[in-house]
Amino acid sequence: MPSVTHDDAPLLADLMPWSVAPPRLGRGWPTGPDAASLKARWDAFVKAEGPDRDTLLEPTRSRTLHSAVGQLPGRSTGTEKLIRASGPCPEPVRVLHAPFDEQWLIPDHRLIDAARPELWRVADERQVFVLETPDSPLLATSLLPLLRPGRVRPLYRRPGGTEPNLAPGLLPHLASRLGHSPTPADVLAWILAAARPDLTVPLPQDPELWAHGVESGHRMLWLMLRDGDRPKLPGGRRPYVRAPLPARPLTLHYDRDEEALHLDEGRISPVPPEAWDFEMAGARVLEQWFTARVMEPEPGTLAAIRPTTWPQAWTSELLELITVLALLAELPPLHQELTSAITATDLHEAEVLPVPGAARRPASVLDGHEEGPEGQLALI
Repeated sequence: MPSVTHDDAPLLADLMPWSVAPPRLGRGWPTGPDAASLKARWDAFVKAEGPDRDTLLEPTRSRTLHSAVGQLPGRSTGTEKLIRASGPCPEPVRVLHAPFDEQWLIPDHRLIDAARPELWRVADERQVFVLETPDSPLLATSLLPLLRPGRVRPLYRRPGGTEPNLAPGLLPHLASRLGHSPTPADVLAWILAAARPDLTVPLPQDPELWAHGVESGHRMLWLMLRDGDRPKLPGGRRPYVRAPLPARPLTLHYDRDEEALHLDEGRISPVPPEAWDFEMAGARVLEQWFTARVMEPEPGTLAAIRPTTWPQAWTSELLELITVLALLAELPPLHQELTSAITATDLHEAEVLPVPGAARRPASVLDGHEEGPEGQLALI
Protein backbone atom coordinates (compact mmCIF):
# COMPACT_ATOMS: atom_id res chain seq x y z
CA MET A 1 0.00 0.00 0.00
CA PRO A 2 1.43 3.45 -0.90
CA SER A 3 2.31 5.87 1.87
CA VAL A 4 -0.54 8.22 2.71
CA THR A 5 1.76 11.15 1.97
CA HIS A 6 2.65 9.80 -1.51
CA ASP A 7 -0.63 8.44 -2.84
CA ASP A 8 -1.26 11.13 -5.48
CA ALA A 9 -3.97 12.84 -3.46
CA PRO A 10 -4.95 16.17 -5.05
CA LEU A 11 -3.76 19.43 -3.59
CA LEU A 12 -6.10 21.75 -1.74
CA ALA A 13 -4.70 24.47 -4.02
CA ASP A 14 -6.17 22.61 -7.00
CA LEU A 15 -9.51 21.74 -5.41
CA MET A 16 -10.07 25.35 -4.21
CA PRO A 17 -7.96 27.20 -6.76
CA TRP A 18 -8.60 30.87 -5.92
CA SER A 19 -6.67 32.04 -2.88
CA VAL A 20 -5.70 35.40 -1.43
CA ALA A 21 -2.98 36.41 1.00
CA PRO A 22 -4.51 37.53 4.31
CA PRO A 23 -4.82 41.28 4.92
CA ARG A 24 -1.76 43.01 6.36
CA LEU A 25 -2.64 45.80 8.77
CA GLY A 26 0.75 47.39 9.33
CA ARG A 27 -0.32 48.65 12.78
CA GLY A 28 -2.08 47.02 15.70
CA TRP A 29 -4.34 49.75 17.07
CA PRO A 30 -7.18 49.49 14.49
CA THR A 31 -7.95 46.03 15.92
CA GLY A 32 -8.90 44.98 19.43
CA PRO A 33 -11.06 42.66 21.50
CA ASP A 34 -13.76 45.31 22.12
CA ALA A 35 -15.38 47.77 19.75
CA ALA A 36 -15.74 50.62 22.25
CA SER A 37 -11.97 50.92 22.65
CA LEU A 38 -11.54 51.16 18.88
CA LYS A 39 -13.98 54.07 18.75
CA ALA A 40 -12.10 55.79 21.58
CA ARG A 41 -8.80 55.25 19.74
CA TRP A 42 -10.22 56.82 16.58
CA ASP A 43 -11.52 59.81 18.55
CA ALA A 44 -8.08 60.33 20.08
CA PHE A 45 -6.51 60.03 16.64
CA VAL A 46 -8.69 62.65 14.93
CA LYS A 47 -8.37 65.05 17.86
CA ALA A 48 -4.58 64.98 17.56
CA GLU A 49 -2.92 67.47 15.23
CA GLY A 50 0.35 67.82 13.38
CA PRO A 51 3.22 65.58 14.49
CA ASP A 52 1.08 64.04 17.24
CA ARG A 53 -1.38 62.64 14.70
CA ASP A 54 1.47 61.31 12.59
CA THR A 55 3.01 59.53 15.59
CA LEU A 56 -0.32 58.01 16.63
CA LEU A 57 -0.95 56.63 13.15
CA GLU A 58 2.32 54.63 13.23
CA PRO A 59 2.97 55.34 9.53
CA THR A 60 4.54 52.84 7.15
CA ARG A 61 5.69 53.03 3.55
CA SER A 62 2.18 51.90 2.54
CA ARG A 63 0.15 54.22 4.74
CA THR A 64 0.89 57.75 5.92
CA LEU A 65 -1.31 60.73 6.74
CA HIS A 66 -1.06 61.70 3.06
CA SER A 67 -1.92 58.35 1.45
CA ALA A 68 -4.75 58.54 -1.09
CA VAL A 69 -6.88 55.38 -1.08
CA GLY A 70 -10.49 54.52 -1.82
CA GLN A 71 -13.16 52.92 0.33
CA LEU A 72 -13.13 49.26 1.17
CA PRO A 73 -15.80 47.37 -0.79
CA GLY A 74 -19.08 47.43 1.09
CA ARG A 75 -17.94 50.15 3.49
CA SER A 76 -18.93 53.82 3.61
CA THR A 77 -15.91 55.45 5.23
CA GLY A 78 -14.25 58.76 4.49
CA THR A 79 -11.84 58.96 1.58
CA GLU A 80 -10.08 62.23 2.36
CA LYS A 81 -6.47 61.88 3.39
CA LEU A 82 -5.96 61.08 7.07
CA ILE A 83 -4.23 64.42 7.62
CA ARG A 84 -7.73 65.94 7.29
CA ALA A 85 -9.80 63.07 8.71
CA SER A 86 -12.53 63.98 11.20
CA GLY A 87 -15.91 62.78 12.34
CA PRO A 88 -17.01 59.59 14.09
CA CYS A 89 -15.25 56.26 13.89
CA PRO A 90 -16.30 53.92 11.09
CA GLU A 91 -18.43 51.20 12.67
CA PRO A 92 -16.08 48.36 13.72
CA VAL A 93 -16.61 44.93 12.16
CA ARG A 94 -15.98 41.50 13.59
CA VAL A 95 -12.82 39.73 12.31
CA LEU A 96 -10.88 36.57 13.09
CA HIS A 97 -7.65 37.94 14.57
CA ALA A 98 -6.00 34.64 15.57
CA PRO A 99 -7.15 31.00 15.71
CA PHE A 100 -10.58 31.05 17.41
CA ASP A 101 -9.99 34.66 18.53
CA GLU A 102 -12.78 36.91 17.27
CA GLN A 103 -11.93 40.58 17.65
CA TRP A 104 -12.94 43.90 16.02
CA LEU A 105 -11.46 46.03 13.25
CA ILE A 106 -11.96 49.63 12.14
CA PRO A 107 -12.79 48.95 8.45
CA ASP A 108 -11.00 51.98 7.03
CA HIS A 109 -8.77 51.42 4.00
CA ARG A 110 -6.56 54.33 5.05
CA LEU A 111 -5.51 52.44 8.19
CA ILE A 112 -4.69 49.11 6.50
CA ASP A 113 -1.47 48.57 4.56
CA ALA A 114 -2.81 45.73 2.38
CA ALA A 115 -6.56 45.25 2.82
CA ARG A 116 -7.13 42.68 0.02
CA PRO A 117 -10.27 44.34 -1.44
CA GLU A 118 -11.07 41.14 -3.36
CA LEU A 119 -11.85 39.46 -0.02
CA TRP A 120 -14.08 42.31 1.13
CA ARG A 121 -16.06 42.13 -2.14
CA VAL A 122 -17.14 38.54 -1.48
CA ALA A 123 -17.54 38.72 2.32
CA ASP A 124 -21.21 38.29 3.25
CA GLU A 125 -23.48 36.08 5.34
CA ARG A 126 -23.15 33.17 2.88
CA GLN A 127 -19.36 33.21 2.64
CA VAL A 128 -16.99 30.84 4.41
CA PHE A 129 -13.24 31.46 4.37
CA VAL A 130 -10.87 28.49 4.63
CA LEU A 131 -7.58 29.38 6.29
CA GLU A 132 -4.30 27.57 5.90
CA THR A 133 -2.32 27.63 9.15
CA PRO A 134 1.29 26.40 9.39
CA ASP A 135 1.57 22.80 10.63
CA SER A 136 -2.02 22.89 11.90
CA PRO A 137 -5.48 21.81 10.77
CA LEU A 138 -7.44 24.08 8.47
CA LEU A 139 -9.69 26.71 9.98
CA ALA A 140 -13.00 28.00 8.65
CA THR A 141 -14.66 31.30 9.48
CA SER A 142 -17.48 33.50 8.25
CA LEU A 143 -15.51 36.55 9.41
CA LEU A 144 -12.84 38.43 7.53
CA PRO A 145 -9.62 36.61 8.54
CA LEU A 146 -6.46 38.45 9.59
CA LEU A 147 -4.30 35.41 10.37
CA ARG A 148 -0.83 35.32 8.89
CA PRO A 149 0.95 33.58 7.24
CA GLY A 150 -0.91 31.13 5.01
CA ARG A 151 -3.57 31.63 2.35
CA VAL A 152 -7.27 32.42 2.48
CA ARG A 153 -9.53 30.35 0.22
CA PRO A 154 -13.13 31.64 0.00
CA LEU A 155 -15.78 28.99 -0.60
CA TYR A 156 -17.55 31.27 -3.09
CA ARG A 157 -16.09 33.53 -5.76
CA ARG A 158 -19.05 35.93 -5.77
CA PRO A 159 -21.39 37.41 -3.15
CA GLY A 160 -24.60 35.59 -2.33
CA GLY A 161 -23.05 32.13 -2.23
CA THR A 162 -22.71 31.91 -6.02
CA GLU A 163 -19.95 30.37 -8.16
CA PRO A 164 -18.18 28.00 -5.78
CA ASN A 165 -14.40 28.29 -5.59
CA LEU A 166 -13.92 24.70 -6.66
CA ALA A 167 -12.08 23.25 -9.64
CA PRO A 168 -14.48 23.47 -12.61
CA GLY A 169 -15.92 20.02 -13.19
CA LEU A 170 -15.09 18.76 -9.69
CA LEU A 171 -18.70 18.56 -8.45
CA PRO A 172 -19.97 16.56 -11.48
CA HIS A 173 -16.94 14.25 -11.27
CA LEU A 174 -17.54 13.56 -7.58
CA ALA A 175 -21.22 12.95 -8.32
CA SER A 176 -20.30 10.35 -10.95
CA ARG A 177 -17.94 8.55 -8.57
CA LEU A 178 -20.08 8.76 -5.41
CA GLY A 179 -23.52 8.19 -6.93
CA HIS A 180 -25.02 11.43 -5.60
CA SER A 181 -24.43 15.14 -6.07
CA PRO A 182 -22.49 16.83 -3.23
CA THR A 183 -22.98 20.52 -2.56
CA PRO A 184 -20.10 23.01 -2.31
CA ALA A 185 -20.61 23.00 1.48
CA ASP A 186 -20.29 19.20 1.48
CA VAL A 187 -16.96 19.42 -0.35
CA LEU A 188 -15.78 22.03 2.15
CA ALA A 189 -16.87 19.79 5.03
CA TRP A 190 -14.91 16.86 3.56
CA ILE A 191 -11.83 19.06 3.11
CA LEU A 192 -11.97 20.23 6.75
CA ALA A 193 -12.25 16.65 7.98
CA ALA A 194 -9.71 15.03 5.67
CA ALA A 195 -7.04 17.58 4.67
CA ARG A 196 -3.51 16.56 5.62
CA PRO A 197 -0.78 18.79 7.07
CA ASP A 198 0.89 18.91 3.63
CA LEU A 199 -2.40 20.34 2.25
CA THR A 200 -3.23 17.34 0.13
CA VAL A 201 -6.84 16.13 0.34
CA PRO A 202 -7.54 12.39 -0.10
CA LEU A 203 -10.81 11.86 -1.96
CA PRO A 204 -12.84 8.65 -1.53
CA GLN A 205 -15.24 6.97 -3.91
CA ASP A 206 -16.99 4.97 -1.15
CA PRO A 207 -20.32 6.77 -0.49
CA GLU A 208 -20.40 5.62 3.14
CA LEU A 209 -16.89 6.88 3.85
CA TRP A 210 -17.72 10.15 2.12
CA ALA A 211 -20.90 10.53 4.19
CA HIS A 212 -18.99 9.86 7.42
CA GLY A 213 -16.35 12.45 6.59
CA VAL A 214 -18.88 15.04 5.45
CA GLU A 215 -20.89 14.60 8.65
CA SER A 216 -17.75 15.10 10.74
CA GLY A 217 -16.74 18.10 8.64
CA HIS A 218 -20.13 19.75 8.99
CA ARG A 219 -19.84 19.32 12.75
CA MET A 220 -16.43 20.99 12.65
CA LEU A 221 -17.82 23.75 10.47
CA TRP A 222 -20.72 24.41 12.83
CA LEU A 223 -18.39 24.61 15.81
CA MET A 224 -16.05 27.01 14.01
CA LEU A 225 -18.81 29.28 12.71
CA ARG A 226 -21.19 29.08 15.70
CA ASP A 227 -24.01 30.98 14.07
CA GLY A 228 -26.67 30.25 16.64
CA ASP A 229 -27.05 27.77 19.48
CA ARG A 230 -24.36 27.63 22.12
CA PRO A 231 -22.73 24.17 22.11
CA LYS A 232 -22.63 21.98 25.21
CA LEU A 233 -19.97 19.64 26.54
CA PRO A 234 -20.67 15.90 26.62
CA GLY A 235 -23.39 15.08 29.10
CA GLY A 236 -24.79 18.59 28.82
CA ARG A 237 -22.02 20.06 30.97
CA ARG A 238 -21.07 23.68 30.57
CA PRO A 239 -18.16 25.61 32.04
CA TYR A 240 -19.21 28.17 34.64
CA VAL A 241 -17.53 30.87 36.68
CA ARG A 242 -17.10 29.19 40.08
CA ALA A 243 -15.16 32.05 41.71
CA PRO A 244 -15.58 35.64 40.45
CA LEU A 245 -13.01 36.88 37.99
CA PRO A 246 -10.97 39.88 39.15
CA ALA A 247 -11.45 43.29 37.60
CA ARG A 248 -8.21 42.91 35.68
CA PRO A 249 -6.74 39.40 35.71
CA LEU A 250 -3.04 39.10 34.92
CA THR A 251 -2.26 35.38 35.09
CA LEU A 252 -3.75 32.21 33.66
CA HIS A 253 -3.24 28.78 35.24
CA TYR A 254 -4.81 25.38 34.54
CA ASP A 255 -5.40 22.79 37.25
CA ARG A 256 -5.57 19.47 35.43
CA ASP A 257 -6.78 17.51 38.47
CA GLU A 258 -9.68 19.86 39.13
CA GLU A 259 -10.30 20.62 35.44
CA ALA A 260 -10.32 24.28 36.43
CA LEU A 261 -8.99 27.40 34.73
CA HIS A 262 -7.71 30.06 37.12
CA LEU A 263 -7.58 33.72 36.11
CA ASP A 264 -5.70 35.04 39.15
CA GLU A 265 -8.09 34.13 41.98
CA GLY A 266 -11.03 33.68 39.59
CA ARG A 267 -11.97 30.12 38.62
CA ILE A 268 -13.84 28.55 35.71
CA SER A 269 -14.79 24.86 35.56
CA PRO A 270 -15.25 22.29 34.19
CA VAL A 271 -12.52 22.87 31.61
CA PRO A 272 -11.64 19.54 29.97
CA PRO A 273 -7.92 18.90 29.41
CA GLU A 274 -8.62 18.64 25.68
CA ALA A 275 -9.68 22.30 25.65
CA TRP A 276 -6.60 23.47 27.56
CA ASP A 277 -4.25 21.38 25.39
CA PHE A 278 -5.79 22.50 22.09
CA GLU A 279 -3.01 24.06 19.99
CA MET A 280 -2.79 25.85 16.68
CA ALA A 281 0.51 26.78 15.05
CA GLY A 282 2.40 25.62 18.14
CA ALA A 283 0.52 27.78 20.66
CA ARG A 284 -2.23 26.93 23.15
CA VAL A 285 -5.37 28.64 21.88
CA LEU A 286 -6.67 29.55 25.34
CA GLU A 287 -3.35 31.06 26.40
CA GLN A 288 -3.07 33.05 23.17
CA TRP A 289 -6.65 34.31 23.54
CA PHE A 290 -6.05 35.41 27.15
CA THR A 291 -2.71 37.07 26.40
CA ALA A 292 -4.28 39.17 23.63
CA ARG A 293 -6.57 40.72 26.26
CA VAL A 294 -4.15 41.33 29.12
CA MET A 295 -0.84 42.10 27.39
CA GLU A 296 0.38 45.55 28.38
CA PRO A 297 0.61 47.86 25.32
CA GLU A 298 3.25 50.51 24.92
CA PRO A 299 2.25 53.63 26.90
CA GLY A 300 1.28 56.64 24.83
CA THR A 301 0.12 54.60 21.84
CA LEU A 302 -3.47 54.28 20.68
CA ALA A 303 -3.32 50.58 21.58
CA ALA A 304 -3.00 51.67 25.21
CA ILE A 305 -6.64 52.80 25.05
CA ARG A 306 -8.45 49.69 26.23
CA PRO A 307 -10.94 48.55 28.89
CA THR A 308 -9.94 49.39 32.44
CA THR A 309 -11.74 46.29 33.73
CA TRP A 310 -12.44 42.84 32.31
CA PRO A 311 -15.75 43.07 30.36
CA GLN A 312 -18.50 40.56 30.97
CA ALA A 313 -18.61 39.89 27.23
CA TRP A 314 -15.08 38.46 27.39
CA THR A 315 -16.15 36.00 30.06
CA SER A 316 -19.03 34.80 27.88
CA GLU A 317 -16.68 34.43 24.91
CA LEU A 318 -14.19 32.48 27.01
CA LEU A 319 -16.84 30.05 28.28
CA GLU A 320 -18.01 29.35 24.73
CA LEU A 321 -14.45 29.01 23.45
CA ILE A 322 -13.67 26.37 26.09
CA THR A 323 -16.67 24.34 24.97
CA VAL A 324 -15.86 24.68 21.27
CA LEU A 325 -12.26 23.54 21.71
CA ALA A 326 -13.27 20.54 23.81
CA LEU A 327 -15.82 19.43 21.21
CA LEU A 328 -13.46 19.95 18.28
CA ALA A 329 -10.85 17.82 20.05
CA GLU A 330 -13.36 14.95 19.90
CA LEU A 331 -13.31 15.07 16.10
CA PRO A 332 -9.88 13.78 15.05
CA PRO A 333 -8.97 14.34 11.39
CA LEU A 334 -9.62 11.50 9.00
CA HIS A 335 -6.42 11.84 6.99
CA GLN A 336 -4.47 9.41 9.17
CA GLU A 337 -6.60 6.50 7.98
CA LEU A 338 -7.23 7.51 4.37
CA THR A 339 -5.63 6.94 1.03
CA SER A 340 -6.97 8.76 -1.99
CA ALA A 341 -9.25 6.62 -4.16
CA ILE A 342 -9.76 9.57 -6.51
CA THR A 343 -6.24 10.73 -7.32
CA ALA A 344 -4.79 13.81 -8.96
CA THR A 345 -4.06 11.60 -11.97
CA ASP A 346 -7.74 10.63 -12.12
CA LEU A 347 -8.72 14.30 -12.07
CA HIS A 348 -6.29 15.06 -14.90
CA GLU A 349 -7.67 12.19 -16.98
CA ALA A 350 -11.19 13.50 -16.36
CA GLU A 351 -9.99 16.98 -17.41
CA VAL A 352 -10.94 18.46 -14.04
CA LEU A 353 -7.25 19.32 -13.69
CA PRO A 354 -5.37 21.39 -14.48
CA VAL A 355 -7.71 24.21 -13.55
CA PRO A 356 -7.88 27.10 -16.02
CA GLY A 357 -5.93 30.20 -15.08
CA ALA A 358 -9.11 32.25 -14.64
CA ALA A 359 -10.18 29.98 -11.76
CA ARG A 360 -7.10 31.09 -9.81
CA ARG A 361 -7.96 34.77 -10.21
CA PRO A 362 -10.80 36.69 -8.53
CA ALA A 363 -14.11 36.92 -10.36
CA SER A 364 -15.16 40.28 -11.74
CA VAL A 365 -17.52 41.69 -9.10
CA LEU A 366 -18.92 45.03 -10.23
CA ASP A 367 -22.28 45.17 -8.46
CA GLY A 368 -21.32 47.60 -5.68
CA HIS A 369 -20.35 51.26 -5.81
CA GLU A 370 -16.90 51.90 -4.42
CA GLU A 371 -15.68 55.42 -3.76
CA GLY A 372 -12.11 56.21 -4.73
CA PRO A 373 -9.61 58.58 -3.10
CA GLU A 374 -10.88 62.05 -2.24
CA GLY A 375 -14.45 61.11 -3.20
CA GLN A 376 -13.72 60.11 -6.80
CA LEU A 377 -15.57 57.24 -8.48
CA ALA A 378 -13.53 54.06 -8.18
CA LEU A 379 -12.99 52.09 -11.39
CA ILE A 380 -12.95 48.36 -10.62
